[in-house]
Amino acid sequence: MDSYGYLEISAGIQQRIGPEYAGPLGILQALADGTKLLFKEDLRPSRGNTPLFSIGPSIAVISILLSYSVIPVSNHLVLADLNIGIFYGLPSQVLLRSDFLCQDMDQIINILFFSGLRAAAQAISYEIPLTLCVLSISLRLSNSLSTVDIVEAQSKYGFWGWNLWRQPIGFIIFLISSLAECERLPFDLPEAEEELIAGYQTEYSGIKFGLFYVASYLNLLISSLFVTVLYLGGWNISIPYISMLELFEKDQIFGTTIGIFITLAKTYLFLFISIATRWTLPRLRMDQLLNLGWKFLLPISLGNLLLTTSFQLFSL
Repeated sequence: MDSYGYLEISAGIQQRIGPEYAGPLGILQALADGTKLLFKEDLRPSRGNTPLFSIGPSIAVISILLSYSVIPVSNHLVLADLNIGIFYGLPSQVLLRSDFLCQDMDQIINILFFSGLRAAAQAISYEIPLTLCVLSISLRLSNSLSTVDIVEAQSKYGFWGWNLWRQPIGFIIFLISSLAECERLPFDLPEAEEELIAGYQTEYSGIKFGLFYVASYLNLLISSLFVTVLYLGGWNISIPYISMLELFEKDQIFGTTIGIFITLAKTYLFLFISIATRWTLPRLRMDQLLNLGWKFLLPISLGNLLLTTSFQLFSL
């Protein structure tokens, strides 16, 4: 279910040929993989909770799709401009924890106290720094939790108004925490398919396995969109002598199209970084991950929040 671009980038990093047989230049490889999964046998555990087992993939996909509703892809082009949009979108990704979705209710206690502790310890170590980085922007720089207001607050000052320049430390911490949130290498400890014999990697087959796989990449895409919205000005771009707001006023359709293109271009930049990181860095050990989260990310993100708050108070 990997996209053609993902396969090509991965092949280029590893100096492989990549897909080339399924369609011209291999562009139909993703369609071929999806069709193969669609016709594979749907296996179900004989002693499992069949209804819960069956709806697990749907919960994973739907929970991620809910996050897209608060992303402004262009000027006034957003499904739901909520006052708490940023904290509505981020927690929806947590429901992708397939360690719990693929198990019976009578097994969850055992998972929580044994194998699930690894996922829980990892989640706490990076989700607190991620939240502190969001607070540094939403409560101090933008004075709003709305994703639309955060983008518009950056557009007032052009290119140099992006939160990337005002929050460089927060940007780095948020980027690292986002990779961990998506459980991507080097942070894929809860579902390392080369090591663990549990979870959706072995419990599911056919199209249900494909849905979990799609959900993981949808999660990666929404994380890149949040990076774009929070730190790169969203749909706005600074061009000398040209204002994006003027484009929207002159031709709304053209301006909206340009805004969507700008948002997607920034987003795919971070998708490329995530893919390159996956094929470049080795997986961390559990103790290394917890040391990174608790000893570095958490105190630095907390200091960043306090520093941002201090600057705001002195500027009043």
